[in-house]
Amino acid sequence: MTSNTQPSPATSTARPRHGLTIPNLITIGVFSALYFALVAVATLVSTLTLAGFGSILLPAVAALISGSVFMLMAARVGKFGGITIMGMVVGLFLFVSGHFVLSFIASIVFPLAADLIARAGRYRSRALLLVSYVVFSYGLTGPILPLWFMKDAYVASLKAHGKDAAYIDGVFAQINTGTFFLSMAAILVFALIGGWFGQRLCAKHFAKAGIA
Repeated sequence: MTSNTQPSPATSTARPRHGLTIPNLITIGVFSALYFALVAVATLVSTLTLAGFGSILLPAVAALISGSVFMLMAARVGKFGGITIMGMVVGLFLFVSGHFVLSFIASIVFPLAADLIARAGRYRSRALLLVSYVVFSYGLTGPILPLWFMKDAYVASLKAHGKDAAYIDGVFAQINTGTFFLSMAAILVFALIGGWFGQRLCAKHFAKAGIA
């Protein structure tokens, strides 16, 4: 007798595609642009309101206002790679705009870790998505971490871009152990708030509208 264990063509084509599709990539691109726009807003706000602390608190401000974009993108795509790509796209923008070359590394490591955490909950666990967003938010620390840990290389990079001594002194005016812990703690707290608010917004408005 002939075995009937092979799936029929209809069954095979009905199976969902697990990899990222072209529509997924378009969605990721749209939300990456939205996230980058909010980072630009956070840059303006932190520069105008936080004086010399603007650059080191920028990732925290961005984390506070970007939670809804992250949560909605995760809900719409729901596949591994989306969070990673969004972080890498933003990191690429930072790199080509003249930031320290190693800033791109954080834009790979933290979003990848965030993607793995979200995948562990199949992109549906609210708790793991919140943790994922916190980790993702540290991806914006690429431009500032070298201020504490690679000062000489950072100074050399600034000089290569034509910055004078007065500008460089201003950049490092607030760089010390205390401000490092302040910056990292602020990202944690603000990302928790921003992620929680993003989840509430998605559940209250976007899910009811059929968007998420």
